Amino acid sequence: MNLYDELVARGLIAQVTDEAHIREMIDNGKATFYIGFDCTADSLTAGHFMALTLMKRLQMAGNKPIALIGGGTTMIGDPSGRTDMRKMLTKEDIDYNAECFKRQMERFIEFGEGKAQMVNNADWLLNLNYVDLLREVGACFSVNNMLRADCYKQRMEKGLSFLEFNYMIMQSYDFYHLFQHYGCNMQFGGNDQWSNMLGGTELIRKKLGKDAHAMTITLLTDSNGNKMGKTAGNAVWLDPNKTSPYDFYQYWRNVDDADVMKCIRLLTFLPLEQIEEMDGWEGAQLNQAKEILAWELTNMVHGQEEADKARDAARALFAGGGDKSSMPTTQLSQEDFQDGVIGALDLMVKCALVGSKGEARRLIQQGGVSVDEKKLADVNAALEMGMFAGEGVIIKKGKKVFHCVKLGEQG
Repeated sequence: MNLYDELVARGLIAQVTDEAHIREMIDNGKATFYIGFDCTADSLTAGHFMALTLMKRLQMAGNKPIALIGGGTTMIGDPSGRTDMRKMLTKEDIDYNAECFKRQMERFIEFGEGKAQMVNNADWLLNLNYVDLLREVGACFSVNNMLRADCYKQRMEKGLSFLEFNYMIMQSYDFYHLFQHYGCNMQFGGNDQWSNMLGGTELIRKKLGKDAHAMTITLLTDSNGNKMGKTAGNAVWLDPNKTSPYDFYQYWRNVDDADVMKCIRLLTFLPLEQIEEMDGWEGAQLNQAKEILAWELTNMVHGQEEADKARDAARALFAGGGDKSSMPTTQLSQEDFQDGVIGALDLMVKCALVGSKGEARRLIQQGGVSVDEKKLADVNAALEMGMFAGEGVIIKKGKKVFHCVKLGEQG
């Protein structure tokens, strides 16, 4: 099977501008393509997985990736799929986040001479003269067409700032610049980016002629992995200091039954033949498929040792072994207690198992919290400090989330 056909079979491709030409370029290792990453945080998330694994697949077939760090576009903020304006970051914050992205991407993509490149659009966007930009590319964009674009629809309902309105032009200019200066002939992105990305393709053709082969492909998900990488309202980070390898493993181990095979196709490098054999799995076999998904992705991000530890710890917990060695842990200090006790609601918030006391209250009332396998029924319960000494206690949230709480060493 050729690479393009494999991408289709894995369910990756949503829309393309020139399928025959794209297929020929990708299958023969002739594509120099870019994917953009706006650095709005100091870590990539599990939602970036599709882009990272796609870049790896294409590079393995001889194509050349360009990882575009959005040091410039992050200063504006992409309005796609949002009902509110993104938080404005300082240039120092953006530069720091960009460095964090670079270190994480190197686990997936091989950079170096003749291999993948990493560039930052701050290098050209921040030096643009606004009037010159308007004269050079402004005439290529129809305001009427821009206002009809999907990327602006949700923001139009609550008010689209002129700052955000410029995002499409900035993103389009990125492709135009990369096409001219880096030989980049293809762009990939989430399906929510289709309008923005078409802007770049059309800009190249209008400025450089119809024979300028600039091609666009969108993936069958939004660029932030809309249905992936989110749990309990929080991002699942690739940085082990923000999401532990165990929590990372557990997130993928607990995906919905309906999504497990889709995730295996999209995100792992298991052969399609093996995946097809797993497609009809049910019951215990489906749980095995979830273990395979979780281990494969944890191995990619954190390495085999951490993947093995997370899998073994998860198995021990579900078997009732209570292994705390790889479990996410919160250490309490004496200051967390009043008169030698801590309230159950405060404890849940302290461990970041919930976002608020109200959420903790509802969870306890619904019978969804246990402490050392004993159901916690009283929302006003107070737990004594001595309980947390030594190996600590295990708080169980729902059926699948385990958290160890210990009393830290006192000075």
